[in-house]
Amino acid sequence: MKKRVTKTMKIMLLLLILLGVVSGRRIRLLQGLPAISTVEENAAAGVTVYTFNVTVSPLSSKDVAAVPTILNSNPLAGAFVIEPKGNLEYRVVTTGNPVLDYETMPNRFDLQIFVEDTTGRTDLDILTVQVTDKNESPVFQGNMAIQTVTIYVLEGTPPSRIYQVKAADPENAKLKYSLLPASVPFSVFKNGAIFSRKEFDYEKDPHYYFLNITVTDPDGLNSTKTVNIKIININDERPYFTTKQRIYRIPEEQSPGTVVANVTAKDPDDEGSPSRLFYSIQSYDRYFSINPLTGMLQVTGRIDRDDLPLQLHPNISLIVRVEDSPSGGHAREMEITIIIDDINDNPPECNPSTFRKEANENTAAGTFLLELRNYCKDIDADPSNNRFDFTGLSGFGSNNFALDSTVSGRLVTPSQLLAMCNGGCSVALKRTVDNYRKRMTESIDLENPANLGVEVYSLTVRVQDIASPNYSNIIHIYIRIKPVNEFFPVFSNLSYVFNVPEITKVGSAIGRVSARDKDWPPSVITYSIVAGGGTRNYANIFWISPTKGHLRILARLDYETAQKHILTVQASDQEKTATASVTVNVLEVNDEEPVCSPNFYSLQIPVSLAVGTNINGFRIECQDRDSEPRSFRYFINEGNVNNHFTFSPSAGSNTSWLILASRFDYESGLDTDWIYKLRVYITDDNLLSARDKTTHLVKTGTVTLSLRVIPNPTTPITTTPGFTLVTKRENLYSGSAWYVPFVITLGSLLLLGLLGYLGFLLATWVRTHCPPAGRAHGKPLINAPEKKKPKKDVVVTMTKLNTVFDGEARDPVTGRMYEFNTQSGARRWKKSNEPLQPELALQVTSSAMDDSGQGIERAEAPSKKQPSEKGKELAAETKSASKLTRGQ
Repeated sequence: MKKRVTKTMKIMLLLLILLGVVSGRRIRLLQGLPAISTVEENAAAGVTVYTFNVTVSPLSSKDVAAVPTILNSNPLAGAFVIEPKGNLEYRVVTTGNPVLDYETMPNRFDLQIFVEDTTGRTDLDILTVQVTDKNESPVFQGNMAIQTVTIYVLEGTPPSRIYQVKAADPENAKLKYSLLPASVPFSVFKNGAIFSRKEFDYEKDPHYYFLNITVTDPDGLNSTKTVNIKIININDERPYFTTKQRIYRIPEEQSPGTVVANVTAKDPDDEGSPSRLFYSIQSYDRYFSINPLTGMLQVTGRIDRDDLPLQLHPNISLIVRVEDSPSGGHAREMEITIIIDDINDNPPECNPSTFRKEANENTAAGTFLLELRNYCKDIDADPSNNRFDFTGLSGFGSNNFALDSTVSGRLVTPSQLLAMCNGGCSVALKRTVDNYRKRMTESIDLENPANLGVEVYSLTVRVQDIASPNYSNIIHIYIRIKPVNEFFPVFSNLSYVFNVPEITKVGSAIGRVSARDKDWPPSVITYSIVAGGGTRNYANIFWISPTKGHLRILARLDYETAQKHILTVQASDQEKTATASVTVNVLEVNDEEPVCSPNFYSLQIPVSLAVGTNINGFRIECQDRDSEPRSFRYFINEGNVNNHFTFSPSAGSNTSWLILASRFDYESGLDTDWIYKLRVYITDDNLLSARDKTTHLVKTGTVTLSLRVIPNPTTPITTTPGFTLVTKRENLYSGSAWYVPFVITLGSLLLLGLLGYLGFLLATWVRTHCPPAGRAHGKPLINAPEKKKPKKDVVVTMTKLNTVFDGEARDPVTGRMYEFNTQSGARRWKKSNEPLQPELALQVTSSAMDDSGQGIERAEAPSKKQPSEKGKELAAETKSASKLTRGQ
């Protein structure tokens, strides 16, 4: 492609030069052109087509600037080239590429030749080359043109066309076909078809033919090719067996690969060549196989004459087939019979071969155990090969047993064997019996020290063929001596005593009982509690390990409830039982804390109460289930700010009084609290030394006291600014809330009923507690004048106390002195020079603990009014104190 482009550019350059130089009259340099010349087709390279000369100007040198060149070819082809001949003479010759062909290429070529001399003059002329026709030899086409053709013809093929020869003449002339040698059974037709003239037999005719096929044109030019014809053999003959023997006899148990017979056959199609027959066994057989190529019949599986179906039918029939093709063809079949002979190849077999028998350790002598003949047999088919006997009793414990017959294989105990020989027996058997008599002192009792730990006797018996080669097997007999539960369990102690502190944790082991019996092997003993160990709250507070005998507690022991528990423990070996007594002594431990009454109390005391005074006569009484009163110790652990309070006595008694230990000092700021929350501890360690307190358990009870100090009217009280939170709630009634009217109605009815009932109670109380004025006992404490203006009634409680006022104090509001009773809290105004005597008293505040631990407050006031001015002042002061109390 690159050469073509370069050549084209060169031609265009020459044209431009030609156009630039030729501007006037043409000067002819090429002599003999234009011209017409001829050349024969298929001309070889270098054949001269035409010769011409170049004339140069006298002014130029004797040479040309550009040699004559074929500037263009029409049609374009590289079939011609210009070569110098000498002395400005040139010739046009063929290149041979491409080869000129009259039948397939153009027959005329116009060649434009260009030349230039040294003075710059140029000339351009045309040489016309005409290609002439030439008669060519015919040529073969298709496969015959490039190779020798081989044609395969199956034998037995009827005469027919076997090949089509293809040839052509370059001038399209009619061709003639011929075939040599003429003796071959083939012909070639005018159209080149090759036909066979006979049906070939591979076994009789030649296997190869060589044909020379010649094709000739009308001028006698020809071409010849060879065609090979090969006759293909086909399978058209049946093979036949050459083996004459049909019956064979072999013993059983031949190893795989043993050759039974060599089956041979021939195929007429294979005469003169190795046989290619294929052998097979048509009937299914698991014992034999045949080599498919050689016909060798071999043993492939185990042949057991003693197994079904050979045990009943020892003859095996095989259908052997020979084929001349692995995928079907001509075949022939032959029956072969193989007789299997029995041999003594099986030892006697026992099923089972291992026997396990049991005999109680107290089994009576002379017990029959086993007859081996019932479990053994020899499966050899021939009766002469299946007879056997039993010999060689041996093994651990064989001295205690015997075989009474080698035929039956009966296993008996020595005592029975001895009984059998009482009436006489053979010499050999008698000798055996005598040997056993010497060993009759042995015992199979498991508890016997000589047999201790022996539970199983291991025996072996040989069962052996009578016929040679005397195959044998070993029978294993295991006789287990079955234990008998002969003894009761026995505890190591008849009774057990365990001392257990009452604070022992639940689940702790407190002791162990153990029992065993004399049976061998040792029996598994299980333990259980069959009696005792119960309390009012628990059916049984003890548990015993069934296998180990460890005794544990299931609930907390309490010395104060029960100091001793007596249990009955049973040991069982699943059949027999024994019992033992277990006593559990509960050891006392200080595990109860003091309990005091009351354990919560509220008190009010005046700020000016004298030091050493029993506050409101308050005392506590304590009890402890496991400590005596002298072991109590009292102290205030929390809330005793500035140590204003103490208890007396502080130890050694179950009763102690609350005493004011120091006065209150609010004026100097030493005291700021008006309410004291005291937490009193009561311990039971008063009788313990300092060293014992660190090692012994100490229990503590608690009492909580609330004390409110009542200030004097002049005593400043520190207050803390506060605020009031007002919450407004609005209830909206919904028409769908049908239950609201119902609840309101029902509540109103209940409220009316309650008010009526309270009015009834009030009338009853007034009638009972308000006698006429003339019968009133004592003088009223406060006389208030009657007022005409109606006012709300105040219900007060009047209490008449006939008691001694053993204390006195100053009222913090009025500053007046009053007397009070330290036991009941009743009080009255003190008159100068007036002895203490029972009087009506106003109980300001008192608290007592109910069962729920909450205080109950009661207020008492006189019910009669006196019109004195002094009474009005006292009433006003009392009202102010009441308001102050409510505020606090």
